Amino acid sequence: MMSKIVKTDAEWRAQLSPIEYQVTRHADTERAFTGKFWDHHETGIYTCTCCNTPLFASDAKFDSGCGWPSYFRVLNPANVREKIDTSHGMTRTEILCNICDAHLGHVFPDGPPPTRLRYCINSASLKFEPTP
Repeated sequence: MMSKIVKTDAEWRAQLSPIEYQVTRHADTERAFTGKFWDHHETGIYTCTCCNTPLFASDAKFDSGCGWPSYFRVLNPANVREKIDTSHGMTRTEILCNICDAHLGHVFPDGPPPTRLRYCINSASLKFEPTP
């Protein structure tokens, strides 16, 4: 397991774009169908935009129709953690990077087999590393 990455608010602001900062450090959500990865189909690995921790493989990505990148499994369960989110009058399961505590999105029990999960992730929380 990797060591925790802890930075000051000023360090995160200097490293991230405004939307990346708002989404990852303040649990904001980008508008549906606007992120760079919602309709992305290259082969590779999606990593945390804050710390480059590998999060999702392209072979787990599917078109959920929701307007955000969606995956049916994480690459390594040790790299993410879940937290109950009761904001906006709902109860949801928030997904965070386990290394830097970046807000990634939410997971829902309405995905495809084999997991039946839908990890609904903000593009602003992700970077992409293509594989040959």
